[in-house]
Amino acid sequence: MLQILTYPNPILKQQCQPIFNPTDLEIKQLITEMTQTMRAHNGLGLAAPQIGKNLRLFLTEVDHQLIVFINPEIQKLSGKETKMEEGCLSFPGQYLDVVRPNKVKIKFTDPSGQKQILKTSGLLSRAIQHEFDHLEGVLFTERAEKDTPLGRQLEQI
Repeated sequence: MLQILTYPNPILKQQCQPIFNPTDLEIKQLITEMTQTMRAHNGLGLAAPQIGKNLRLFLTEVDHQLIVFINPEIQKLSGKETKMEEGCLSFPGQYLDVVRPNKVKIKFTDPSGQKQILKTSGLLSRAIQHEFDHLEGVLFTERAEKDTPLGRQLEQI
């Protein structure tokens, strides 16, 4: 199992680099290890920077459907914005209200090297947006409502 980096590790704030060979054996092994790690920590998603890898790779698992996103690009965010409590494996035990668009359209490469486009809403959309933010070096605390005890505490850091 991989070690999950926690805040304030500076790797969590870095923008990630593209993966040039999505079907590489090392990438396949990394995906397997990330999946095991995410499941062991009961996460909905895990991004490569959370395990110390500066790669544009994340995975989600919502309703027992595992999706691996390599070199993802958000094409469109839309729909009503919804406030929902989010947590993050890099902030163990901490939860904040975050407002996000309800729908996402995302383009990505799957582990077999095929280009994919996914349109989704609800919890999967939220998980995708959260994990995509990790690839950009954006933490959920930066998108969170500040009017909470944790939000006010983080604002002071």
